[in-house]
Amino acid sequence: MKEDNSYTEYFSDPDRVKNYAMEPPKFVPGFFDMHRMTCVLLSEHTAPKAHILVHGAGGGLELESFATFNHQWTFLGVDPALPMLEAAQRRLSHLNDRIALHHGLIADSPDIKFDAATSLLTLHVLNAQERQNTVSEIVHRLKPGAPFIAVHCSFPQDERDVWLNRHQAYTTASGIDSKTAEMGRLTLENTLHVLSPEQDEAILKAAGLKNVYPFYAAFTWRGWVGYA
Repeated sequence: MKEDNSYTEYFSDPDRVKNYAMEPPKFVPGFFDMHRMTCVLLSEHTAPKAHILVHGAGGGLELESFATFNHQWTFLGVDPALPMLEAAQRRLSHLNDRIALHHGLIADSPDIKFDAATSLLTLHVLNAQERQNTVSEIVHRLKPGAPFIAVHCSFPQDERDVWLNRHQAYTTASGIDSKTAEMGRLTLENTLHVLSPEQDEAILKAAGLKNVYPFYAAFTWRGWVGYA
């Protein structure tokens, strides 16, 4: 599986890395509530001292949320964008005893069995086949019955303009300036590999997950939980 160069280049810009922590709550409705929901779902099927794989961990926002929710969980964070991992390391320096970071793709990460895994705001940078391959690699690293949670851009493809307009309107309402909001819309439209919720769910199942069901929907964002 090849690395998505556009992704790593996008998150290698120093200003973008510096300001990243402030952006997701303005683009993703209920961003921190979604983190909390993810933690609740993780805790349903894991032991108190679970070891969790976090795919797309650059920036460290979800790692910080997860580590705060449960003080016994430990983590391996994986990301191909080194500047973003370095930002995560700085943000999470007080949690070094519980968090390890791996620079690279999931296929290159340690081949061990985890109690759970997540991929938040990441899989939409991959096309359908790369997405399925990536999720398959994650499932391969999960213990039987372990939960996997994914959240990314996903909306009906027969109404693209409607959903893209809603995304732009929401970011503007969140305080994003009009030029940046327009750039965000163009990124969704032309750069990210956005699929329909039905296509996304089918990919998760084809990658080996069972009992897949949606738990989060917020304009152009969808989230699912499934089990290895």
